[in-house]
Amino acid sequence: MLLGIMCMCLAGVHFSVMGGAAKLLGETYSSLQVSWARAFIHMLFLTALFVPRFGLGVLRTKRPGLQLGRAAMLTTSNLCFFYAVTFIPLAKASAISLTTPIIVALLAWPFLRERTTALRVAAMLAGFAGVLIVIRPGGEVFHIASILVVVSASAYAVYQILTRLVAPYDSPETSALWAPLTGAFLVMAALPFVWETPRSWGDAGMFFAIGALGAIGHYLVGYALRFAPANIVSPFQYVQLLSAVAVGWLMFSHMPDAFTWAGGAVIISAGLVLAWAQAKGR
Repeated sequence: MLLGIMCMCLAGVHFSVMGGAAKLLGETYSSLQVSWARAFIHMLFLTALFVPRFGLGVLRTKRPGLQLGRAAMLTTSNLCFFYAVTFIPLAKASAISLTTPIIVALLAWPFLRERTTALRVAAMLAGFAGVLIVIRPGGEVFHIASILVVVSASAYAVYQILTRLVAPYDSPETSALWAPLTGAFLVMAALPFVWETPRSWGDAGMFFAIGALGAIGHYLVGYALRFAPANIVSPFQYVQLLSAVAVGWLMFSHMPDAFTWAGGAVIISAGLVLAWAQAKGR
């Protein structure tokens, strides 16, 4: 169980460093190019891992429509997040993105027919109140990029819902490979219009690191769920906010303000209550 918790915490660190690299690259390169690198390198990692073991048959899907939808949602999520972090601090974006489990719970009722309760609804409302505290619509510090992070979190929530829907038909390996493979080709259509050859080996290394960190992060999440129950390890995904604060401070000298801390605390508390209610069936 301890190994599962450690894997989930490490996954959060990987995702935060990936976000920092994306923010740094986004200052001089198109977010479309950054998103493509994220998907393409991720695809290469999984191809090298799965194809020798399962052959090209691992790409065969019984539900291509659902798989395409998953890829489109994951690509949308990455694009919105990578573009948004070029304008707002990484910790602020990470705090807002932590609403994904709350949005999943909201969508699970109409799409998966999972029951909801008054306690879960209250937790969802509290989570969205936390988002309002972080982004402060109408305030002087409000930036439209914050809304893009909400879109990113929502798209990733739909991606998770579609992943649940396709799970009875396709293997985890097929689903894991389809998302970055299709996403890379979706973004590739726009790549000729925004492509800029990396100016240095350092930039090229960061493009590679974004995909590698994302692939390893998702792999660590899979291992975390393998070594410990979901209700035990899922709350530790919120370590990502602390690691995002550290990455933002080390790379950009950004420290979150009091509203980001307060809103993040509300979002995390709501997520923990929701996870507890789901685990206990309440």
